[in-house]
Amino acid sequence: MPSPHNPLQNYLLSALPETVFKRLLPNLELVTLPLGEVLYESGGRLRHVYFPTTSIISLLYVFEDGGSAEIAVVGNEGVLGISLFMGGETTPSRAVVQSAGYGYRLKSSLMKDEFHRAGPLMHLLLRYTQALITQMSQTAVCNRHHSIEQQLCRWLLLSLDRLSSDSLTMTQELIANMLGVRREGVTQAAGKLQRAGLINYGRGRIDVLDRPGLEKAVCECYAVVKLEFDRLLTDFPHSDREQAPFRVGDAPLDSVRSTPAEAMAATQSMTSQVLQASQAQQAPPTSDVSLAKPK
Repeated sequence: MPSPHNPLQNYLLSALPETVFKRLLPNLELVTLPLGEVLYESGGRLRHVYFPTTSIISLLYVFEDGGSAEIAVVGNEGVLGISLFMGGETTPSRAVVQSAGYGYRLKSSLMKDEFHRAGPLMHLLLRYTQALITQMSQTAVCNRHHSIEQQLCRWLLLSLDRLSSDSLTMTQELIANMLGVRREGVTQAAGKLQRAGLINYGRGRIDVLDRPGLEKAVCECYAVVKLEFDRLLTDFPHSDREQAPFRVGDAPLDSVRSTPAEAMAATQSMTSQVLQASQAQQAPPTSDVSLAKPK
């Protein structure tokens, strides 16, 4: 009986040219990722990078008082551990499994070796990193300017984009930690969405009943993030190994040339967007979104 798990379930791995994928394949280790497992701690040394397939991983910034706030999510569209090929061996964020499932991990040394070949993997990771930093920047803006209901809608939609079902196993406490708000705020926000007929919430489970309704209720931040991911990563061949390699702009990925030093400089330039977003003066959050119950 064939295994239900396949590295090609991760879009980045499926986008690699066959020669690169075959070079990595023997070193890709299937791992179980249970809900709440901490993969990285802030300041911890990165020994592996993770390619989720059926799981979602949350990147959290942890405050001195122990509080936390989510800055990005990583699912089957990406990779966990971009700090590794940005030139550092540690990460300033905590990585926690938000939705249980599976993934593949690769030793950090092997990832760096492949990245420094300055080939298809490097260019693919740079495009993904740009999309991820857009998500981080937009999350910082959203958490400051938009209501908890809008933030919850954004978070639900981003999660659904990375899952094969319309259900999430999630407690109020975990959602509060992700959004950086009080549990009472999550209770009120989830209650409004439920009364509007958009979700069904109870016993640590959220079932999305009306995705189009969520998309109408969410702020513009979700569309900004989704459009950027689509713009940068829409050329994925996925599991079809016969298709052309991932493309950068109008040129095939294999034809793009730059050195690892140039790639690192470009990635660090992208990172400055996040720093600028977090340091900018922010206005108070807007009032709650108006949710009309569907007829």
